[in-house]
Amino acid sequence: MKNTNCDKMIIAIIQNDDYRRIIEDLNEHGFYVTVLNSSGGFLKKPNATIMMGLNHEHLDEALAILKRYGKRTEMEYQMATSTMGTSVSPLTVAPVAIPVHCGGIVLFVLDVAQNERY
Repeated sequence: MKNTNCDKMIIAIIQNDDYRRIIEDLNEHGFYVTVLNSSGGFLKKPNATIMMGLNHEHLDEALAILKRYGKRTEMEYQMATSTMGTSVSPLTVAPVAIPVHCGGIVLFVLDVAQNERY
């Protein structure tokens, strides 16, 4: 890493399809990350959550790299409908399509009070 004085942490949730390219780009610029597998709360799609400790002097550079990959797209989510308890036949009810935004990056920048390596 460029500077071992870690006083910031970026936690970023990235769509699973994109995270390998993002990590390669960060690594090429001297940033190293820890990857956690996660899943989205609404769509239940797999994501990668990355954690990256860095010095505040390099924060803008790291955020610029992440921003390059932060393109959001819109997809239609097929919401299941329930006919339980009604007189409507399940075969006559079509699923409801809801437009949702997905992809991109959701990130948090945190202050680090203490950083130790053992």
